Amino acid sequence: MNLHEYQAKELLKKYNVPVQEGIPVDTANAAEEAYKQIKVNTGNAFAVVKAQIHAGGRGKGKIKGTEQRGVAVAKNAEDVRNFASNMLGGTLITIQTGDAGRVVHKILVAQDVYYPGANPTKEFYLSILLDRSKGQNVFMYSTEGGMDIEEVAHKTPEKIFKEWVFPGAALQSFQARKIAFNLGLSGESFKNCVKFVTSLYNAYVGLDCSMLEINPLFKTSDEKIIAVDCKMNLDDNSLMRHPDLEAMRDIGEEDPTEVEAGKYNLNFVKLDGNVGCMVNGAGLAMATMDMIKLSGGEPANFLDVGGSANAQTVEAGFRIILKDPKVKAILINIFGGIVRCDRVAQGVIDAYHSIGTIHVPIIVRLQGTNAVEAKKLIEESGLKVQSAILLSEAAALVNKAVA
Repeated sequence: MNLHEYQAKELLKKYNVPVQEGIPVDTANAAEEAYKQIKVNTGNAFAVVKAQIHAGGRGKGKIKGTEQRGVAVAKNAEDVRNFASNMLGGTLITIQTGDAGRVVHKILVAQDVYYPGANPTKEFYLSILLDRSKGQNVFMYSTEGGMDIEEVAHKTPEKIFKEWVFPGAALQSFQARKIAFNLGLSGESFKNCVKFVTSLYNAYVGLDCSMLEINPLFKTSDEKIIAVDCKMNLDDNSLMRHPDLEAMRDIGEEDPTEVEAGKYNLNFVKLDGNVGCMVNGAGLAMATMDMIKLSGGEPANFLDVGGSANAQTVEAGFRIILKDPKVKAILINIFGGIVRCDRVAQGVIDAYHSIGTIHVPIIVRLQGTNAVEAKKLIEESGLKVQSAILLSEAAALVNKAVA
């Protein structure tokens, strides 16, 4: 589950992670009042206005039909009002949203941390995530933070450092010092970075994050280390332990089909292909997607109906897949272990009758308990559903459907 920047920062503060202070608002009037409050608190007339959407690249992105960026520096209250008016209700298009963009419903009016001082300021990059190849959490960090971090990783990968942490173990003090040293810090900023990194890891573990990214991690002119931006992703499987965090979910930022799938406890991820697939079991689903590609097609989705597929879940899966206009065929691949194949077959038939006319070929491959009976049910249903028992048969039918 993704969180907005302002939500993530509020959570980090509970773990004593220093952040760029800001006030989330949803109207231009509220934005102007927030600016006045921040000006009083900081003594700085400058402020930053940030669009709040679940996508990166806001600083380079633009509100559709305008030159308004998703992040803008305001010099006065009039600037804040203008930026807020342009952003709120507008569609922000970034490198991550694609041409569709995301509608901005809320903005963050934040303090300007780039104030002048005796010492130079500096931007860094820092993130924590799970390295699945090692089975360990890993810090990824660089001296080259900011909006061009993707180019840094691509063109100069030697500038990206990594530090692994054993699961269940705390971040060791020597590791925190190593990170601060590799970032080129010294003196007071070095000490503050060690504290920051330690607190950030505590937040990552305590909140059950699957990813926590600070970009930029910022050294102020008075040697403080603060999080200017934050992207936080929570492990969905841990939300049962954090009902307060689950309440922060913004469904409006999520793919509507994935939201609908969640209502039926379907594990669904939309992709860009032309063959919809409905499978029971994540491993079989991955193998099915490989088979689709080898057959000349491209998977349009990942859809795991689980081990207790029935007529209701099958029908819901059908409706979700058919919302994608790119789908040229649907492949249902079910292994009958816990669930009987004939029950799934009857579910397919019932769903077909319930939905009505389906204009794309449907291929059903059933293997396992009562697979023969299931194949007979489908073939005698009179519907335009093709059945297969062997994986090679299903592959051939997919190839024919997308040719």
